[in-house]
Amino acid sequence: MKLRNFMAFALVLAMSASTSAFAADYSSLDPVELIGADASSNGAVCQQFGELVTQKVSDITGGKLTIDYHPNSDLGGDVDILRQVQSGDIDISVGQTAPVVSFVPDVAVFDLPMVFAKYDGETIDKVLNNPDSEFYQKLSASYEAQGYHLLGFLQNATYRLTTSNKELATLADFQGLQIRTMENANHMAFWTALGAEPTPLAWPEVYIALQNNTIAAQENAADTCLGANLQEVQKYLSCTNHILYLNEIIISKDNFEKLDPAYQEALQQAVSEAAAELRPKLAQIDADNKKGLEDGGMTITEYDADFYDTILNLDTVKQLYADIDAKVNGLGTILQNELAGN
Repeated sequence: MKLRNFMAFALVLAMSASTSAFAADYSSLDPVELIGADASSNGAVCQQFGELVTQKVSDITGGKLTIDYHPNSDLGGDVDILRQVQSGDIDISVGQTAPVVSFVPDVAVFDLPMVFAKYDGETIDKVLNNPDSEFYQKLSASYEAQGYHLLGFLQNATYRLTTSNKELATLADFQGLQIRTMENANHMAFWTALGAEPTPLAWPEVYIALQNNTIAAQENAADTCLGANLQEVQKYLSCTNHILYLNEIIISKDNFEKLDPAYQEALQQAVSEAAAELRPKLAQIDADNKKGLEDGGMTITEYDADFYDTILNLDTVKQLYADIDAKVNGLGTILQNELAGN
């Protein structure tokens, strides 16, 4: 047998052996279909995350474990989906963390303002997605106590930003700033601590309110700002980086425990691979949207570490940190320590 033919034959044998070993992992298991859902807007990163996990878990298991995935509020809004996952009627939920606070109070740790602002995505990931980190273990236990199993987070150090009609170059510029915020007590308390005047407002009303100068500013991720054409009614984009843009994927605790361990591992592998694949895209999407806002006429303000330190050292902000930390059973302190240690 010629060397080339022998090598080709050996490669076929190796591939066949690999395929057989792969099939043996799941061949004795019954097929299982899970139900997954999100309430994101069409094409959002949240949807991409859920659909990529769906694809990968099927590939990993050779189609033995599959997810019937329903994006874009097909099975209800965030609260509806979370409630159904808690009861086990839906298996998997993908979404941002803010709505989860009503179900898992310790998730309010992510309301700590600017806690991630000085860190890169890799450093943050070492804490949020590291099963050996104390933060991950304690937060996971909080999810478990409420009937959920945490599978992982998707982020890459992109944030909610501030748009305004005036430049926000220094802390003094925030005094008296009328800013639209989410209706979240911790978020509003942060802006109040800076001397601003937070005003909850329904999102469909924000563009007109900014156009009419009823409010002077708002805060959101760059993609939301560009999608709403806020460059038409706002002059400045300030990278306040006050809240991390974070998506989670969770599964019903009871339904997860019913899965064969091989399927549990396959699902976790799919989540880890999907997050790793999408993370670079998050940074690029954020950069592209910021450029779109800049091209539309907005001036971008970046801040150095001293700016964040000045805000974090305000007595009012320190008190807010202490209040949130007390509510989340010390998770805020653990988070800060582990971020600094990485």
